[in-house]
Amino acid sequence: MPALIDFWAEWCGPCRMVSPVLDQLATEKAGRIKLVKVDVDHAPGLSARFAVQAIPTLMVIVGGMVIARQAGAAPAATLRTWLEHALSSTMS
Repeated sequence: MPALIDFWAEWCGPCRMVSPVLDQLATEKAGRIKLVKVDVDHAPGLSARFAVQAIPTLMVIVGGMVIARQAGAAPAATLRTWLEHALSSTMS
């Protein structure tokens, strides 16, 4: 199952703005994706492994491979389109 990874931090305003949108998308796509939230302050090694340089950074990972990446906050419609495109590429 694809994982939608949200690299975030508690002190990050844009992260707090994106979080409810991601929760909604994960609810809408239950059974198709798993939402995983990674606090960069508590998991610096994981952040470094995925070369996260700005937060929020979102990734869709399938089979250990990053198939889509989005840095920075984006409007809900943009995130929805981005996720749909990433998920459709896993079906091909």
